[in-house]
Amino acid sequence: MNGTLTTGDISGATALGSIAATEKTVFDHIHSWLVTVDHKRLGLMYIIYALVFFVVAGIEASLIRIQLATPNNHFLSPQVFNQLFTMHGTTMVFLVGMPMIFGFANYLVPLMIGARDLAFPRLNAFGFWLSVFGGLLLYFSFIGGEGMTGAGSAPDVGWFAYAPLTGKAFSKGHSTDYWILGIMIGGFGSIATAANIITTILSMRCRGMTLAKMPLLAWLNLIMCGMVLIAVSPLTAAQIMLLLDRFAGSHFFDTQAGGSATLWMHFFWIFGHPEVFAQGHFRLPGHGRCDAGDRLRQPERLGPPHVHYRNDINRKYLFCHFDHDGRYSNGHQNLQLARNHVGWEAAL
Repeated sequence: MNGTLTTGDISGATALGSIAATEKTVFDHIHSWLVTVDHKRLGLMYIIYALVFFVVAGIEASLIRIQLATPNNHFLSPQVFNQLFTMHGTTMVFLVGMPMIFGFANYLVPLMIGARDLAFPRLNAFGFWLSVFGGLLLYFSFIGGEGMTGAGSAPDVGWFAYAPLTGKAFSKGHSTDYWILGIMIGGFGSIATAANIITTILSMRCRGMTLAKMPLLAWLNLIMCGMVLIAVSPLTAAQIMLLLDRFAGSHFFDTQAGGSATLWMHFFWIFGHPEVFAQGHFRLPGHGRCDAGDRLRQPERLGPPHVHYRNDINRKYLFCHFDHDGRYSNGHQNLQLARNHVGWEAAL
């Protein structure tokens, strides 16, 4: 009242100032998520990223199904149908499947093995943003690309991008280049994240947790990441070879200059079968969740825990190996039959 400051006034003003200083704006929250290296936040961002592209892929699939609903339907032109087919398949495999499983692995693996974070937090963030940039670059092709016929925009060579359709003679413009670069950049991010998770599981388990005591879901994420390393690396090498064909004058897949179109098929399906048709994305981790649920519901039927645990690991590993080999050989037998049926031998 007399104009003098008391100790209570000073302490109250200090408290109000500290509260005002700690209040974060919306931009501060967004910035904290953009620059985070926390495995939980990155896991959630992976899952959100996958769900966004899942919606996009669903819209593309709906347009495809409308076109196929009735005979002689002209809802989509052939060029647009090829673009949607290519983008839907590519999105589901590369922008939904892998980010989704990496999101769960990012969030859960450190918690299951007692680690504070992944082994390389900055590499984890780098891998995520590489995947994001690859997906955005792929969809930027709708604006900056040009299709196989010169009238389209997005890639239209199929999500498998068989040679010789990806050659300069058959794929004019840059739509195929967007596909190659987008998937290749995303592949670098997947390789980085898979290597990070493997390193974390092998070297950062808590005291007393041996591999034989590790949760089954962590085991299956370890196998899944190993499959990603084995599968994505050949695809990345093939995409580099395809870029050299298109821009540097090499002839890896140019059949008229002595190259081999089947070489691309071998490279691609070395990736494709373990990654898509086998358990690379969902089946191995899904088995871990189902087995954990079975053990909680019916522990007496499953026998001693250590026997069940080892049998599960051996069964999943052998299942992974034989399922991959069987599908690989069957897939190429079917491919050979299809090629003979439609007369591709003349083109090859």
